[in-house]
Amino acid sequence: MTFVPRALKTLAVAMLAVAAAHLILSDTLRLGFSAEASATLGSPQGYGSDQAFTTALVNTALVLPLVLWAGLRIAGERKVGIPVLVASVAWMVAVWRGLDAIDDAPGALLPLPSLALVVAVAVLGSLVPRRTAGGTGAAGRVGAGQEGTGREGAGAGAGAGRGPQASSPS
Repeated sequence: MTFVPRALKTLAVAMLAVAAAHLILSDTLRLGFSAEASATLGSPQGYGSDQAFTTALVNTALVLPLVLWAGLRIAGERKVGIPVLVASVAWMVAVWRGLDAIDDAPGALLPLPSLALVVAVAVLGSLVPRRTAGGTGAAGRVGAGQEGTGREGAGAGAGAGRGPQASSPS
C-alpha cells in the first residue's frame, strides 16, 4: 500500500511549508510594525503599515501552497492538488483565527494546535485515493475482455494484429 510513504512525505513537506509560511507572515508583520513605529516617530520609511499588512497576508497566502506543491513534486509525488488545496484552506483559516495573537507583538507565534491542524489536514488530504489512468484506456478494456475484435483468443500470439489472413490456414 503506497499511502504510508505518501503520508510521511506529506507530513515532512507540510511541516516545512507551514514553517516557511509562518516565517514570511511574521517577518512581514514585523515590517509593518517598524513602518508604523517610524511613521509615529516622524520618519516614514516610504510605505505604510496597511501596505505591509496586506503584503504579509498576500505572501502567506502564496508561500504555503507553492512550498507544499514544489516539495511534494520534488519528493516524487504526483497529483498533489488535494493536499495542497485542503492545506491552503486550513492555513487561511488558521491565520484568520490566530492573527490577533501574532499582530500584537513581534516574534509571536500562531497557536501551535492551529499549526498542527494545518499539517494534519494536509496529511489527511494526501490519503484521499487517486484515480489511476490504466482503468479507462485500451489496456483496461483488454484486461476486462472488452477488446471488441469479435475474435476470442487473438491476443499476443503469432499473427496477432495482422488481419484475417494471419489466422487462416495456409
